[in-house]
Amino acid sequence: MSDLRRTAPAVARNRDPILDVLRDVLPASGTVLEVASGTGEHAIHFARGLPHLDWQPSDPDAEARASIEAWREAESVPNLLAPLEIDAAAAEWPVSHADALVCINMIHISPWAATEGLMAAAGRLLTTGEPLVLYGPYRREGHAIEPSNAAFDEDLKRRNPAWGLRLLDEVARQADARGFALERVIEMPANNLTVVFRKR
Repeated sequence: MSDLRRTAPAVARNRDPILDVLRDVLPASGTVLEVASGTGEHAIHFARGLPHLDWQPSDPDAEARASIEAWREAESVPNLLAPLEIDAAAAEWPVSHADALVCINMIHISPWAATEGLMAAAGRLLTTGEPLVLYGPYRREGHAIEPSNAAFDEDLKRRNPAWGLRLLDEVARQADARGFALERVIEMPANNLTVVFRKR
């Protein structure tokens, strides 16, 4: 039987810096919903590093979910749950509650409707004080875009005109409209940011 596990080279570079932030901002117990889990490598790493939390991966792509499940079976991390099919842009999600929501490297590689859907769902699923944590590259008012990010933005838009690096202020406005306050913006390796919102 073929191995369905996928790998993404960036995961090995960014998983530990992201985990350091998650240890600081996630709750002491409960379920973390990860949206757009991709290969599942982050999910495995974070579930193993945060054994006090249940980690709920999800992805709209069937092959990605197969990879997540293959990693889950291979690694046997008890607090990693079976992946769910979730399209961030969908009006309804197969989840009724989460204690935190994490989304890594989705916002720039999806239509804006996915960001709007993510914020709407976060507003429904999270309660006061619970975090929404985003990771990825962003454009920022008053900050010159880094050459590597500018090239990445151009490449994304060539691949799909609906993709591209988002202006962080616009993402924050969407979050604010759904009841979230911007708690902090953390500089990360390779010109990425971790952005932490907290439900008011």
